[in-house]
Amino acid sequence: MSDPSAVAAAIVDAHRREWALVLAATVRVAGDLDLAEECVQEAYAAALRGWARDGVPSNPAAWLTTAARRRATDAIRRDLTFRSKLPLLVTPEEAVADTAMERLFGEDPADAEDPDDSVPDERLRLIFTCCHPALAPEAQLALTLRLVCGVPTADVAKALLVSEPTMAARITRAKKKISGAGIPYRVPRPAELPDRLRSVLGVIHLLFTTGHTAPSGADLVRVDLVDRALHLARMLRELMPDESEVRGLLALLLVTDARRATRVDAAGRLLRLEEQDRSRWDRDAIAEAHDLVVAGLRGGAGRYVLQAAIASLYAQAPSYEETDWAQSVQLYDRLLEVWPSPVVALNRTVPLAMVAGPEVALTEIEKLERDPSLAAYQYLPAVKADLLRRSGRTAEARRAYERALALTTNEAERAFLRDRLAAAG
Repeated sequence: MSDPSAVAAAIVDAHRREWALVLAATVRVAGDLDLAEECVQEAYAAALRGWARDGVPSNPAAWLTTAARRRATDAIRRDLTFRSKLPLLVTPEEAVADTAMERLFGEDPADAEDPDDSVPDERLRLIFTCCHPALAPEAQLALTLRLVCGVPTADVAKALLVSEPTMAARITRAKKKISGAGIPYRVPRPAELPDRLRSVLGVIHLLFTTGHTAPSGADLVRVDLVDRALHLARMLRELMPDESEVRGLLALLLVTDARRATRVDAAGRLLRLEEQDRSRWDRDAIAEAHDLVVAGLRGGAGRYVLQAAIASLYAQAPSYEETDWAQSVQLYDRLLEVWPSPVVALNRTVPLAMVAGPEVALTEIEKLERDPSLAAYQYLPAVKADLLRRSGRTAEARRAYERALALTTNEAERAFLRDRLAAAG
C-alpha cells in the first residue's frame, strides 16, 4: 500500500497538470462532452483507489487517459447494445451502425479522415473543435478555457470581466447548445481552420494571461498554464506558419514570459517593470519575438502583432526610462483601431502619462470609469492610484488603492497594493 498523503498529492498534481490532456483524448472516443467529463472524473476516482493499492504510475497522464477512454468505450457499447435491441423495423440495422459511427467520430464514415493529418496536438485539436462557429465567440472562449484548459470558472470570469454566476451560466448554455444542435466533436478539416483561428488565438492568449498573473491564489504565476499556452502557440505556429496573427501571438507570449524570473524578488514581492533586473531577462526569447514581430508586421499589423510590437519595444529598451514612450502611444493608437478594447485604452494611459504627464492620463481614466465592463477590473483603480500619487493627490490615491485592493484576489498583488497604500499614508 502506498502512502495515502503521497497518493493524494499525486492526484492533485495530475488534476492540475493533466486534466485538459485527458479530457481532450477522451472526447475523441466519447463524442460527447458530458460523457467525456463523467468518464474522466471516474478515472480520477479510480486512480485514488488504484494508486493507493499499486503505487503512483510513472506516467499518470497515460494511466488516466487509458482509464477514461475505456469507460467511454464501455458506455458507448452499452448504449449501442441497448439500441440494437430496439425493433429493426423502426431503425434498419445499417442505420444503427452508421449512427454509431457518427457518434464515435462525429461525421459520416465515408468522409472520415485521420485527425492527426490536420491538427497534431490533442488539446489544440479540442480547442479548434470547441471554437465551433455555431457558438457565440464568448461561449467559445468560456467553454474552452474551463473545460479544455482547466481554468476554474471564477478565474475564467475574471479573465472575461464578468461575474462568476454569469460565466457558469454561459458555460452551461454552451454545452447545451453543443448537445441540442448535434455539433460533432470532430477535428475541423484544414479548409475550416482559418474560420476558427480568431477564437483559437483568443483562447490561447487568455490561457497565457490567466497563468502570467493568476487571478487568485498565493503565487503570482501559474507556470503550468503559461507553459501550456506557449506549447499550444508553438504548435499553432507549426500548423499555420503563414498566418501573421499566429506569429504575433507567439511573439507576444515569448516577450512577455521573458521576464518571468524577475517579476518577484526573493521574498515573493511583486516588482514593477522599472524595478526588474533586465540582465536576467531571457534574451533568446526576446530576440525570437522580435524576429516574429518583424515578419508579422510585413504580413499586416493585426491585434496580436501590434501587442507584441509594444511589448517588444519595452523589452529592447536599455532601461525603463529610455523606452520610446511616444512610439508606444502610437502603437496603442493603431491597436485601438483594430481592437477597440477598454483594456487596451487603459493600458495606453501608462505611456501617455510618460509623454504628456499624469494629469492628461487621468482625464482618459475618468472616461474609462464610465465603462461598465471595467467596473470590477482591479487594474483600473490601480493605474488611477499610481497616476494620482505621481500628481501629488495623496488622499485620492489612497482611496483608489483601497478600491484596487478590494477587487484583487491574488496574494502577491494584494501585498504590493498594501505596500503602495502604506507608502501613500
